[in-house]
Amino acid sequence: MAEKQEQPTSGEKVPEVEESEEAKEPPPVDVVDLCHETFQKTAEYLRGELEGTIEDYKLLEKMNKITICKYSEMKHIGLSIGSALQELNEKYKSLQPYLDQIDAIEESVASLEQAAYSLDHYSKRLEAKFKTLERR
Repeated sequence: MAEKQEQPTSGEKVPEVEESEEAKEPPPVDVVDLCHETFQKTAEYLRGELEGTIEDYKLLEKMNKITICKYSEMKHIGLSIGSALQELNEKYKSLQPYLDQIDAIEESVASLEQAAYSLDHYSKRLEAKFKTLERR
C-alpha cells in the first residue's frame, strides 16, 4: 500500500514521504481540446513574435548595409577633398613669393599715393602763395 522512501543527502535526514496509489482518471475531452487549442495558439503567438523579431533584425541588417555604403561614399569624398586641399596648399605655397611681391607693390603704391597727395597739397599751397605774390 504505502511505501516509505529514504534518500540521505549530504548527511541530512530526509523526512519520510509516503506515496499512495490513487486511481487517476483521464481528463475530460473538452479540457484536452482546450489544452491543445491553448498550446496551438501559444505556438502561433510565439511564432508571430519570432517572425516580427526576425523582420526587425532583417531591417536592421539592411539599414547597416546602407549605412556602410554611405560611410564608404563619405570616406571617398573625404579622401578626395583631402587630396584637393593638399594640392591647393601646394599651389598656394608656390604662389606665396608672388603674393609677397604683390603685397610689397601695394605698400609702395600706397606710399606713392600718399606722396602724390602731399605733393598735390604742397603745389596748391605754392600756387596760392604765388597768386597772392602776383597780386601785390
